[in-house]
Amino acid sequence: MKTQWFNRGRTKPPHDDFFLPELCEPEALLSLVLLAELLVLVLVLSEPMVQGFNWVRLALTSLFVQWIVLLSAALLCSLRPLLARLRAALAGCLCCALVVALTLGCTAVADHYELGGPLPRDGEVNLYLRHALISLIMSALLLRYFYLQSQWRRQQQAELQARIESLQARIRPHFLFNSLNSIASLVAIDPVKAEQAVLDLSDLFRASLAKPGNLVAWSDELELARRYLSIEHYRLGDRLQLEWQVDDVPPDLPIPQLTLQPLLENALIYGIQPRIEGGLVRIEAEYRNGVFQLCVSNPFEEEAERQPSRGTRQALVNIDARLAALFGPGASLSVDRRDGRHFTCLRYPCSRPMQEARAI
Repeated sequence: MKTQWFNRGRTKPPHDDFFLPELCEPEALLSLVLLAELLVLVLVLSEPMVQGFNWVRLALTSLFVQWIVLLSAALLCSLRPLLARLRAALAGCLCCALVVALTLGCTAVADHYELGGPLPRDGEVNLYLRHALISLIMSALLLRYFYLQSQWRRQQQAELQARIESLQARIRPHFLFNSLNSIASLVAIDPVKAEQAVLDLSDLFRASLAKPGNLVAWSDELELARRYLSIEHYRLGDRLQLEWQVDDVPPDLPIPQLTLQPLLENALIYGIQPRIEGGLVRIEAEYRNGVFQLCVSNPFEEEAERQPSRGTRQALVNIDARLAALFGPGASLSVDRRDGRHFTCLRYPCSRPMQEARAI
């Protein structure tokens, strides 16, 4: 049995719009320490070379620069919430001023205790000016880099949001048209049921539009799917049998809107509709160790696969693209056939409960 995987390689963008990153994070601190060490090497190598490398000079310069870097990171990290309220230009100027002030303070301490050896008085002003200019230039370049990275992330976020909205907009008309086709088949058979199905569809489509945003609670998605199945029950009757195994999923778990319904629609089109006797559609979902997994299975026959159908497999591609955009490379969508049944399964990491359906 062959399993088809829908792959992706996208990451989820951050939500913080302020250009200054969290400098207290381990990754940010490591990057700053490495960058500071490169600066130390440049400063030491820029001095006139003498016979033999001055390792003591390297160690003292490294200690001095790293002390300034760590103090600056701690200060900017603590002041970040306040700086985030200011305009980017003003916040950047204040950050540079704070780094320069810390540099001058550390220089004064090192000079007072002669940590780098006795300093001639006639060179004292030049030393302070040199350290201030170096810290100003380096901090300005680093902040500029942070700002450009922030703008790039914001652009990526806007493009991703537009892409998700486009994908979701394609599902709603497709969902509506297929539901209307189901109702149309009832008009000649049972007008009363057709009228009730129209009312159910109205409630169903209103529910799908009620909460803007890309993520909804699992309980809402489940209710949407049950409404859709109630419409199909009017048309298929006892041919459609359902088995739900979804009790292990928290009701507030976030899921992309209109994810379960297209999976059920494919199961009905390819697994129930072509069979005179119908069949069982099984819905299994679980949330374990921070990973949500959902599987929809239906009977499968090779003859039914070769018959023309009103359905479209584009829904699976759409779902896979939205999972990739919302949850990154940790999400997956697979299609498998075994033991006479067709399985469509999706999984994605989700460590936080649903607070509110919102766009990225």
